[in-house]
Amino acid sequence: MIQLDKALRAWGTPGFEAILKQELAQQAGQLPLQQGLSAGNYVVADAPVTVAIISIVELGNVIRVKAGIFYQSVITGCGCADDPTPISENNEYCEVRLDIDKASAATAVALVTE
Repeated sequence: MIQLDKALRAWGTPGFEAILKQELAQQAGQLPLQQGLSAGNYVVADAPVTVAIISIVELGNVIRVKAGIFYQSVITGCGCADDPTPISENNEYCEVRLDIDKASAATAVALVTE
């Protein structure tokens, strides 16, 4: 669970999506990015993260958001002096589903695998 207090306060305003994107990018370390890797084997923790909002639906006491996350990974070798594998960054993309509780801002995050 993560807390999206700023996004919840902005719910219903024109700035909701921008605030949600910013807050998610700031809490990228708590998103399931490692599980969403497709090109590398480790997430580059200090690389910038870009968030794209795909859909927003209000479901009773929850705001459900589907978001695309653009980030970077690396493929690491054995670290031996003669390892020919250079460490280079790969572009990654995954989608997450967020269920933001409208009373507490507690947010359940799940990797979308479909």
